[in-house]
Amino acid sequence: MQWTKLSERSVYENRWFRVNLADVELPDGRHLDHYLIRLRPVAVATAVNGADEVLMLWRHRFITDSWGWELAAGVVEDGEDIEAAAAREMEEETGWRPGPLRHLLTVEPSNGLTDARHHLYWAERATYRTARGRVRVLAAGLDPAEKIPDMIARARSRRPTWPPDC
Repeated sequence: MQWTKLSERSVYENRWFRVNLADVELPDGRHLDHYLIRLRPVAVATAVNGADEVLMLWRHRFITDSWGWELAAGVVEDGEDIEAAAAREMEEETGWRPGPLRHLLTVEPSNGLTDARHHLYWAERATYRTARGRVRVLAAGLDPAEKIPDMIARARSRRPTWPPDC
């Protein structure tokens, strides 16, 4: 059964996103006020080298008060190519400039709340350019790909200290 959006209006916006309120008709005829977030596309990039090491960030997020492993990511600026945005974000956040990027997949990780599409790219090589321009992460490093599921599980089960032991 399909929900039908009858109207939608903005209740808040800034340069990164809009919060809208929609009048939605449910299949049984009832109406629902539904808040949704309209977000710019998100570009994500990493490098995976010949040793199957993956470039990731270890950082704290104040919203959830948690530490975790992440890939470099950010919103695509107006008029910016998505692949170029992914390369820019990777270099800004890690100091590594990716080689030729390959599109891996596009996902909508929270499509019940937001229309954000995350476009994931990867490169087989990267060149270290400079120390990170933004102080946003504590570490950027390469870790073997087979370690990633365990790293994620351990990060969820405890509050790691710096430096990470994985």
